[in-house]
Amino acid sequence: MPFDVQDLSGAIPGEAVAIRRYRRLVAGWLFGICGMILVMIVLGGITRLSGSGLSIMEWAPLSGTLPPLDHAEWEKLFALYRTIPQYQLLHEGFGLAGFQRIFWMEWVHRLWGRLIGIAFFGPLVWFWWTGRLQPSLRTGLVVIFLIGGLQGAVGWFMVASGFFPDSTSVAPYRLAIHLGLALVLYVAILWLALGLLRPVPTASPAAGALRRLLQGFCVLLFVTIVAGSLVAGSHAGFEYNTFPLMEGRLVPANYSRLHPWLGNLVANPAAVQFNHRLLATLVLGVSMALVATGFRMRLPAPSRIALAVLGVLVGVQYLLGVATLLEVVPLPLAVIHQANAVLVLTAAVVALHGVRPTRKVSVQSQPGMLSHTAG
Repeated sequence: MPFDVQDLSGAIPGEAVAIRRYRRLVAGWLFGICGMILVMIVLGGITRLSGSGLSIMEWAPLSGTLPPLDHAEWEKLFALYRTIPQYQLLHEGFGLAGFQRIFWMEWVHRLWGRLIGIAFFGPLVWFWWTGRLQPSLRTGLVVIFLIGGLQGAVGWFMVASGFFPDSTSVAPYRLAIHLGLALVLYVAILWLALGLLRPVPTASPAAGALRRLLQGFCVLLFVTIVAGSLVAGSHAGFEYNTFPLMEGRLVPANYSRLHPWLGNLVANPAAVQFNHRLLATLVLGVSMALVATGFRMRLPAPSRIALAVLGVLVGVQYLLGVATLLEVVPLPLAVIHQANAVLVLTAAVVALHGVRPTRKVSVQSQPGMLSHTAG
């Protein structure tokens, strides 16, 4: 018989405790995967800022797990790297030692991606085999695993754009696709994990307006973060290092210098940076409205805390963005700015999850199975 999982009163003796334990166990695993994806995004930022992303010229998902083991292998990889424009235009003559410095960062980045796959797939099989995943959760996790595999191919699609003639870095729009897919995976896993810990919504029915505002905010925030990757991919942060004006103008003079006009949105540093500034300012304004709206409502304490944390993180993020720009993109500031963007997204998702509509959730009384529907 279906029952409200808030108290699990309809469970057979002993099963309620087991269900709670399985929820926490699976949620902990998924939160761990989220942490690994956050580290992956940070490693990606360091790889890009250090110019390491094009140092490995082969996509070898299995054999590429091991680094070069002898001098001959190093020379082989270095010879491949010397054939691409980045070496010829930026690094010509920096020698094998210089190549090794940029190689290791990209190798660690790719290795971490493989470790995420193992950390996801291994426990998934074990939880499934031991009956700790209900059918609805299984489907979502399999889809996430398949998209994660696709992310590796998208990563190579991005790297390959840096091998084109006269190119010294990856195409900005491909970088944006790569980061956007990583964020989609992150949010999907985070949402499932939160549903395991908080299967029954506790928000007031009057929270509908706040929920819609949060939904719009999450979309705006996602677009803003992806727009930031376009700034990174086009190296727009190294230009117009003043704030709030750009060379004395609110809108830069050469905002529309590319033809066709749509090219400005992804490849014109002036337009890309202005767009990111505008979106970030909108995020700041909407976050203030969210906090004000939420605190006027009778929300549970966790939801109020989530909104407060969100407001603080957005303010910090805005200041980090301005500082990164004014200091001409120093690596530590740029990496912190990128990592905090994911934390802002995390706070927004947590806040949204806390005000989702109230509903009943059925639990099937099957021994040994975590069988609730994660909301």
